[in-house]
Amino acid sequence: MFEVEEWLHSRIGLNFRSGLGRIQQAVDLLGNPEKSYPIIHVTGTNGKGSTIAFMRELFMGHGKKVATFTSPHIVSINDRICINGQPIADADFIRLANQVKEMEKTLLQTHDQLSFFELLTLIAFLYFREQAVDLVLLEVGIGGLLDTTNVVTGEIAIITSIGLDHQETLGDSIAAIAEQKAGIFKDGKKAVIAKLTSEARLVCQKKADSLAVDLYQAGQDFSMLNGNFSSSLANLSQLKIGLEGAYQQENAALALQTFLLFMGERKEAVDEQVVRQALEKTHWAGRLERIRPQIYLDGAHNLPALTRLVEFVKEKEQEGYRPRILFGALKRKDYQGMLAYLTENLPQVELKVTGFDYQGSLDETDVTGYDIVPSYREFISSFEERADTQDLLFITGSLYFISEVRGYLLAHEQMN
Repeated sequence: MFEVEEWLHSRIGLNFRSGLGRIQQAVDLLGNPEKSYPIIHVTGTNGKGSTIAFMRELFMGHGKKVATFTSPHIVSINDRICINGQPIADADFIRLANQVKEMEKTLLQTHDQLSFFELLTLIAFLYFREQAVDLVLLEVGIGGLLDTTNVVTGEIAIITSIGLDHQETLGDSIAAIAEQKAGIFKDGKKAVIAKLTSEARLVCQKKADSLAVDLYQAGQDFSMLNGNFSSSLANLSQLKIGLEGAYQQENAALALQTFLLFMGERKEAVDEQVVRQALEKTHWAGRLERIRPQIYLDGAHNLPALTRLVEFVKEKEQEGYRPRILFGALKRKDYQGMLAYLTENLPQVELKVTGFDYQGSLDETDVTGYDIVPSYREFISSFEERADTQDLLFITGSLYFISEVRGYLLAHEQMN
């Protein structure tokens, strides 16, 4: 497995966003595995993973063999490619990677080398065909229109949110980013979108009209408020959501509406009790995850995600808790903007900044004016020793940081 990971990592940053010609040729050479199963294609600035997690539980609860392709991974690269929540085995990963490697020899006669994300996408497509899955929940890498995954025709496209992120790639306005996200809408198919700003909504509406796409909009065609879901497809009251944070109701609503559309299209029965259980037991690693009774992990790696985290921290303050924040990020991210946002919106919350083992993480030379913690491990250990029932620690920032901390906490738990 080590050799395969080395090979994949050697392609990071390669041929990034150079159009879909190369990946289209690659899937053609592999016999178009992506046409072997129905696909629900998911894009959005934030909320993609949580929405997929809700859908995975809903479909699995109804007996489906559900494939998911998500990124980045929190524990191992295999986690990106799962069936019914189980990551692809090393043996399958290596075998299919070699198949892709062999195909690339032909591809190189007309195109450049495949990138890291393209290679992973192809391995996933092959695996899902081989395993004869009932459907695939497919997350875009970045954007939509020019994303590697956009060689597929999704039965339903989902946009979970639209905010300013990856502007260098997607454009520097909400309208421009919406244009990229709506690029996954496909002729005559369906699309489900979150409650977006009027600017983004207009772009999506225009795109849907031009492709004769049935568009379902949160707040207009369906909604969820305080656990009560309302739609022309179903009305369900007093639903309990497994993921914390008020905004997760929005993601659950998107997932439920999409699930009902998919099942309705196939005239398949929906069991209300199973729906309730599925939403309640949904979990998603590293996204407002309560990994210990008093420790939350949240990969709020951009400002829109941080806004959601701040809302949740404020809720906890109102409930009488004493939150603290431990922040770690990569130098290439807008960490100054994120730290400023936290300080401005949570002035009374103790904020610490730390480095971690990943190359390119922040250190004391990058940050001035903030309390630096030399070792996050010692800080967490000290917090747990001293904390009383009202103390909470929110560990946030880069998903690479969250992944490392999560691994440390779980390993520490097993040792004890």
